[in-house]
Amino acid sequence: MEQAEAVMGVSPIDIEHLLHAKMADGPSGPVAAHGVAASPGAASGRVCLSVDAVLDADDEGVPAVFVRPFTTPADEVAMSVAAAIITAKGGMASHAAVIARGWGIPAVVGVETLSVDVAAGAARLGETELRDGDPITVDGSAGTVMLGAAEVGAVEIPEELFTLLAWADELRGGRLAVRANADDAAAARLAREFGATGVGLCRTEHMFLGERLPLIQRAITDGGTTALDALAEAQVDDLVELLEAMDGLPVTVRLLDPPLHEFLPDHPELAEDNPMLGVRGARLGVLRPELYRAQAKAVVEAAARRTAAGGDPQVQIMVPLVVGGPELAHVRATVTDEVAGIKSRLGGRGVPVGAMIETPRSALAALEIALWADFLSVGTNDLTQMTFGFSRDDIEAKIMRPYMHHGLLEANPFETLDEVGVGRLVFDAVAAVRATQPETEIGVCGEHGGDPASIAFLAAAGVDYVSCSPHRIPVARLAAAQAVAGSA
Repeated sequence: MEQAEAVMGVSPIDIEHLLHAKMADGPSGPVAAHGVAASPGAASGRVCLSVDAVLDADDEGVPAVFVRPFTTPADEVAMSVAAAIITAKGGMASHAAVIARGWGIPAVVGVETLSVDVAAGAARLGETELRDGDPITVDGSAGTVMLGAAEVGAVEIPEELFTLLAWADELRGGRLAVRANADDAAAARLAREFGATGVGLCRTEHMFLGERLPLIQRAITDGGTTALDALAEAQVDDLVELLEAMDGLPVTVRLLDPPLHEFLPDHPELAEDNPMLGVRGARLGVLRPELYRAQAKAVVEAAARRTAAGGDPQVQIMVPLVVGGPELAHVRATVTDEVAGIKSRLGGRGVPVGAMIETPRSALAALEIALWADFLSVGTNDLTQMTFGFSRDDIEAKIMRPYMHHGLLEANPFETLDEVGVGRLVFDAVAAVRATQPETEIGVCGEHGGDPASIAFLAAAGVDYVSCSPHRIPVARLAAAQAVAGSA
């Protein structure tokens, strides 16, 4: 009873504060700009307006604050070593925000007063000119930017936290598992240290950073055997390491879902008027089946190598942006052909194939999709975007503050799940599948899986697990236990 009272008496927000750096003596000075608090924590460093500037600062051992109009996969080699990130555009579900949270990097995005001229290597924050090397401070928890340097305190996680989380897991009693969104072995290892019980989302397109970016670009634009073999080969090694880090626990590998404007910015022949609604996910698998075939081959080859090494890979393959059963059946055939050819090397075990529920139609057609899926995962980032008609890349900075100020929205729907619209779609989709296929596993892999209020709703909806960024795992474990106990 005392343990349960302790678990129920701690706020998940207090846990989040323990996990991230903050200013040693409070705010460093006057706030120069506000934006979307995209990834918590604080950092101080020198302004870097280019990838090369970040890499140079890293070589010198100097903290770099990467300042960009927005980020793309080509920037990830710099993002991975930056102390903090600031962008002029973007919201909670934009590229910069998702990557920063996954890597535990403080970030403020959607800073409307920031302008960055990449070609000229110049930037302005309001009336202030920013130059490479200028000192700047970022508070990703508050969504603020300060000019000048500040002292940032070190993160010290007390041992008592892990005791509390162990009690929380006991209270949860096996319900509402907490998995991680992890795209590489390092993130998976961190997630496991924080208590994740698997990987609910491995975004394979995020494996192609920096010098690897041409691999995915050639695979999409060329599609020849050489390009596809190079794509698969690069992923096998990464997946072997990821499966080893999560040995014995489920790992859900999502097939390519690359928005073409992010991965192919210099290919006008593939330009789309609305790329976030264009040739993505399953649509890419229908038009270019050889891409998904190559990826499926890489997944099962990685699992076979782990099996041969004495490991216990619990891998499953997920098809993104599905809109209906016939579409999933079509793409699934491409994937299962590759699995069948290597099944003997997996000890006779198959590889489950599931689907992401990310559009209003797929939520409404969840039962039809479930007929062809071994599991389902709700991608609440895109589902929110498409249900509201809000671009997750740029609407938050322009719309959210006035909407919140006037009481037009109770909360930012990219931070806390909208129960009236998006939540209704999730609730009804889960109920429809549970009524006829109760054994079908259903998870949630949007960042709402790390938000306490959203977790409480998802627990009531009856999902089997939530999946979030590694650094949000402790918060999700506590929130999940409180949600389960509160509904008992």
